[in-house]
Amino acid sequence: MDRRHGDPEGAITSARTLLESVCKRILDEGQEHYSDDDLPKLYGKTARMLNIAPSQHTEETFRAILGGCHTVVQNLGTLRNRIGDAHAQGGKPIKPAPRHAALAVNLAGTMATFLVETWLSKEKNV
Repeated sequence: MDRRHGDPEGAITSARTLLESVCKRILDEGQEHYSDDDLPKLYGKTARMLNIAPSQHTEETFRAILGGCHTVVQNLGTLRNRIGDAHAQGGKPIKPAPRHAALAVNLAGTMATFLVETWLSKEKNV
C-alpha cells in the first residue's frame, strides 16, 4: 500500500505477485500440479480446485461475478506487464498514477482475500 504514491509501478507489480503467490500456495496445499503457468492459468486451476470457476455454477449471477473475477486477475497480469516495473518500456513509457496503483492493489487484495477465505472454508469442511 505504501508504494502506491512513491512507486506506483512497483505497487502494481507487487499486486500481481501477491495473487500469483496465493494461487501457488493454495495449489501446493491442495497438492495440485502447476509448472511455469502464467497468472490466468494459475488462477483458473485454483478456481476450479475451490469450485469457484464460472463453469462450475449454473446461477447466471454467480457465473457473471466469478467470470468478472477471472477477468480482473487476467488484466492485473496484463497491467503489470505493460506499466509495472517487471518489464522495460520503450521510448514513451506509460506512467501510472497513484490511483491506478491503488486500484490494482485493492483488486489484488480483494481477490487474494477471497481465495484464502474460500480455501480455509473448504479445509474446514473436509
